[in-house]
Amino acid sequence: MNGTRGDMIPLRRLVMGYTFAEKILGRKTGCEAVRAGYIVTVEPDVIMSHDNSAAISKTFAQIGVSRVWNPDRIVIILDHVIPAADEKHAQNHKTIREFVAAQGIKNFYDIHHGICHQVLPEKGHAVPGRLILGSDSHTTSYGAFGCFAAGIGRSETAAVWATGEIWLRCPDTFRLEIQGRLPAGVYAKDVILHIIGTLGADGADYRCVEFAGSTIEAMSMDDRLVLCNMSIEMGAKAGVCMVDDTTREWMSRRGITKYDEIFPDKDAVYEKVIPFDAAALEPQISCPHTVDNVSPVTKVAGRPVQQCLLGTCTNGRVSDLEIAAGILKDRKVHANTRLIVLPASREIYVEAMRRGILETLSDAGAVICNPGCGPCLGAHQGILAPGEACISTANRNFKGRMGCRDSEVYLASPATVAASALTGVITDPRHML
Repeated sequence: MNGTRGDMIPLRRLVMGYTFAEKILGRKTGCEAVRAGYIVTVEPDVIMSHDNSAAISKTFAQIGVSRVWNPDRIVIILDHVIPAADEKHAQNHKTIREFVAAQGIKNFYDIHHGICHQVLPEKGHAVPGRLILGSDSHTTSYGAFGCFAAGIGRSETAAVWATGEIWLRCPDTFRLEIQGRLPAGVYAKDVILHIIGTLGADGADYRCVEFAGSTIEAMSMDDRLVLCNMSIEMGAKAGVCMVDDTTREWMSRRGITKYDEIFPDKDAVYEKVIPFDAAALEPQISCPHTVDNVSPVTKVAGRPVQQCLLGTCTNGRVSDLEIAAGILKDRKVHANTRLIVLPASREIYVEAMRRGILETLSDAGAVICNPGCGPCLGAHQGILAPGEACISTANRNFKGRMGCRDSEVYLASPATVAASALTGVITDPRHML
């Protein structure tokens, strides 16, 4: 621990319990008394990067260190523009492959694996109790597994490659108490959109958000990944779901048995404890051009959409594809709308194919793409034209996000996207169930 807050810490903070963030960063520094606001120097258990590794490797070379600090803790996944859409991206991929080979980095996943935020957990790198950093803002995804996971910049990533260390300020914590059973047609995506719409895009700036309550306890790991993935869209440094039997079962199926389970103390001091009633929710939609511009889908129902995107790191898992297939089975995508499907990983692609889910989607008129990020960031595989609108299960709808500044992007659940694909307009999925 390199320092503390400039102000005095109230005595009650020294005798009360610790939040998840305080506990895990305390353990990583070897100092149990870390509190929110303290600045700590830590060594990450995992540091992840993707296609931006080419730029990071150039910064690394300027530092003057010939070898990375620990090749076993570096994970690099090619996912943003795969296969390469042009010469520039092809050269970036070549640069990364050469860097990986020269540095002896074994945890390298080339273009056939899928999106980093799904592949990293699948390959056993996102394990409870770990500190994970990544050069991508949606690194917060891994908090679903009881990790402290946060995005950092490219230059910071290069510095960690060189030194193995980084300083972080221990964040204050919001505890979100989400209670109630989700109504039919309402999913984890609706929950997180409602939360972001309530708190705002900067409502949890540099906080750790602890997701708690009966709604979370009933969620699958797929659902928890949705929540933590989009924590950054309200400004959070990290989002976390606590380890329970659902987490342990997921780990067991992967053959992972050794990990640290870290929980906040019952008397932990939170900056805010915010209640949400999930039982009262209806399907939500995020409207252009900010993620926190959220309203019930009924408020914008009937808006024509020319493209529907199902997948990405937010909602591209088997359960998401299955929800959409259940709505689309024996039906056809509207003639004025195109449906693009991107499973989050090869593993998901194969499982969805084995179970006939991809066949159902294809029969309905969907175009099935290889796992990757292409249309989500406006790189390829589904760029919009001026005047077009897309309803997407992705995590961002900023102006120009899907490659055209004169288009609109709406964010919604897989059910809402599938229902809208059938009608050609934004549609309440409860009418299709």
